[in-house]
Amino acid sequence: MAVAAAAARVWGSSRGLGRVGLLLRRPGARGLARSHPQRQQQHFSSLDDKPQFPGASAEFIDKLEFIQPNVISGIPIYRVMDRQGQIINPSEDPHLPQEKVLKFYKTMTLLNTMDRILYESQRQGRISFYMTNYGEEGTHVGSAAALDSTDLVFGQYREAAVGAAYAAKRANANRVIICYFGEGAASEGDAHAGFNFAATLECPIIFFCRNNGYAISTPTSEQYRGDGIAARGPGYGILSIRVDGNDVFAVYNATKEARRRAVAENQPFLIEAMTYRIGHHSTSDDSSAYRSVDEVNYWDKQDHPISRLRHYLQSCGWWDDEQEKAWRKQSRKKVMEAFEQAERKLKPSPSLLFSDVYQEMPTQLRKQQESLARHLQAYGEHYPLDHFEK
Repeated sequence: MAVAAAAARVWGSSRGLGRVGLLLRRPGARGLARSHPQRQQQHFSSLDDKPQFPGASAEFIDKLEFIQPNVISGIPIYRVMDRQGQIINPSEDPHLPQEKVLKFYKTMTLLNTMDRILYESQRQGRISFYMTNYGEEGTHVGSAAALDSTDLVFGQYREAAVGAAYAAKRANANRVIICYFGEGAASEGDAHAGFNFAATLECPIIFFCRNNGYAISTPTSEQYRGDGIAARGPGYGILSIRVDGNDVFAVYNATKEARRRAVAENQPFLIEAMTYRIGHHSTSDDSSAYRSVDEVNYWDKQDHPISRLRHYLQSCGWWDDEQEKAWRKQSRKKVMEAFEQAERKLKPSPSLLFSDVYQEMPTQLRKQQESLARHLQAYGEHYPLDHFEK
């Protein structure tokens, strides 16, 4: 019970897990629950008495009252499958063919295998830095599968703004831009500027926020107040939805519908995918310093996106233990072969550190290049320069 409570705290004030039905929250939507008694509305006899301010839709009131942060109840979390992989509402079932669902599963598990091998390789000193995807595989695969091959992806780490989407709109390119970011990045000024530009310029862009509970070591309870990231969309005039990020079908449905409408209507969409970062933030991080092992184990064992999809496959008769064992062995072999092949390649020349940045190299960068050359000339025996391209 304590673990479940801790898990709930990770997602902050987000509520409504388990509701079904794809509902995009409209800017200015009415009929939402309020936390205070219904106030008396003043009636006017003519249009002249109604507000005429450009840029806000409202009514006059005659009572001083500040809007409370919790005036709107928590945005519900859209899901298609429960934790046992059972479809909750048949009308929301995407009815994907067996071949496509198996591709979802194999891609998610291959990513998981790659994470384990590359994380261990970094610890062995074979690579310098790595960031794992443990627990977030459903957000990656579900959203990417709903895109078109012509769409433009700005993936973490980090993201550009909405200029590309505006260019696509002006070119009438019939494509969408998707920008991935985390709930921590949503606190940056770039995110707010991007939301506002996308809404006012009516750009075909999908803002995809992976809310995984932590921005490096900062939990959501210390990252923001209010109802998560999706609640910010309506304030900018952006259609928004919150989905269960551990449900690959929910992510797929939401992204597919957002893509369709973004292209057809030339407007931005905000998707907040609620998930959990099971692994450390990166190979430079030790998450045991700021969260408990029990909390991590809860999400790993009770609500993992790979386990959920595997339950679905098994219930359909599309997957069994023997296939699982064979695929795990095959996927590890594929990753190891690719990794060993990459290790045999020469590393890029150090000179490339200074190219493809400026058309004409500025003075400060030229001084850095000269400094590196002097350093390598003096201490070249400490560097395996034969491992680098000339």
